[in-house]
Amino acid sequence: MSQLLLAAADPVKLDTGNTAWMLTSAALVLLMTPGLAFFYGGMVRSKSVLNMLMMNFICIALVGVLWAVYGFALAFGNPHLGRLIGGSHQLFGLGNPDTLGGFWSAAGVPIVVFAMFQLMFAIITPALISGAVADRTKFWAWAVFVVVWSTVVYLPVANWVFGTGWILNKLNAEDFAGGTAVHTNAGAAALALCIVLGRRVGWRKDPMKPHNVPFVLLGASLLWFGWYGFNAGSEGAADGIAGLAFTTTTVATCAGVLGWLIVEQIRDGKPTTVGAASGAVAGLVAITPACAFVSPLGGIAIGLIAGVVCAIAVATLKYRFGFDDSLDVVGVHLVGGVTGTVLIGFFGFDNGYKVTHQPDGTVVSQRGLFYGGGFSLLEKQVVAAASVMLYSFILTFIIATIIKKIGGFRVSEEAEVSGIDEAEHAETAYSFSSVLSGGLTGQAAEGREPTHPAPASRERVDV
Repeated sequence: MSQLLLAAADPVKLDTGNTAWMLTSAALVLLMTPGLAFFYGGMVRSKSVLNMLMMNFICIALVGVLWAVYGFALAFGNPHLGRLIGGSHQLFGLGNPDTLGGFWSAAGVPIVVFAMFQLMFAIITPALISGAVADRTKFWAWAVFVVVWSTVVYLPVANWVFGTGWILNKLNAEDFAGGTAVHTNAGAAALALCIVLGRRVGWRKDPMKPHNVPFVLLGASLLWFGWYGFNAGSEGAADGIAGLAFTTTTVATCAGVLGWLIVEQIRDGKPTTVGAASGAVAGLVAITPACAFVSPLGGIAIGLIAGVVCAIAVATLKYRFGFDDSLDVVGVHLVGGVTGTVLIGFFGFDNGYKVTHQPDGTVVSQRGLFYGGGFSLLEKQVVAAASVMLYSFILTFIIATIIKKIGGFRVSEEAEVSGIDEAEHAETAYSFSSVLSGGLTGQAAEGREPTHPAPASRERVDV
């Protein structure tokens, strides 16, 4: 078995502090998926909000089961096929008596706790993709996609980046919490899905504005809160490195907000609420791979750069190339994930933190270009980001094309126009008539259609 996995017989003692932090971090990361659902749900039209929420929520149920049955074993088991995939029979089902009493690392964290922490990453990654194909996706086709994509794409990439795979152990690229495995991976998949499913009915002609901007800000706030578990929890222990990751996550997110709003002010003359929320997410995405490898000042630089770059990407990419990325997953998660991963090659420094590349025990201390490390680390970061992006895009394109041909991936034009919530779930999110004291009041009493509150003033919707 991998040296990451220490059996119960090994002289490792339970560390209750580290274990408590990991349990808390896992809960925080799980909260991010409902937060993402609110973030995305506020940006779709009112007739699509329930479908958007369900596309996120179903990821929790589906991935939770497959992760326990075989996902964790493939992502974090012994290396196979030249470190392209993992696999250890002791980890299948999470119930082998030989492993349940063991610890995942010398930090004294039980295997099952680490497995649950990593499950939350596996859940939110396909959920991120859903925003790219909002307003037009069949629910059960999406469910099939999540299972297949998680198995064929996410598990191998997670093994490469977090487990016994080649990016961590051969290439020695740095990704502390998932800039490649989560964000670049999901962003590239989102681009492929946009191309396969095609554009929404009325794209660039009809207004497709956020229907509930407070939902957007609420979702972004929940994401920010949960992201501390995502980044600081990835240390696997409650120590100084977790504190550094917590700090850089905070300052990078603040800088991301400022960077996005500056672009909006210069370009549009007004800073927007949706822009502030999107800037926060852009900063979070970019600092994810770098949070333990850069200083707080480096974190500010990365967040600011990401806020500016992602704001420009969201306003230009899909219109220039003609793909309908409904909620700008490509512009924020692909662009932000690649930006943060590559910038480690400039701002990375060891800070006394030695990265142990398992299972051979090699210790590697690396510095970026601005800290005298030359181009070596930068080259590794580019290779890692490009490899994950290409793998995810190609495999996702194939998977989506097969699902589209076999059973259809997209709802009918009639369902899309009339409302995907009713067509797919037989529900609507809102009732626009009001009943007070047993009688109709206001516009409903007069027999008139209710006047909906004016949506946000921008045609563009973010992430």
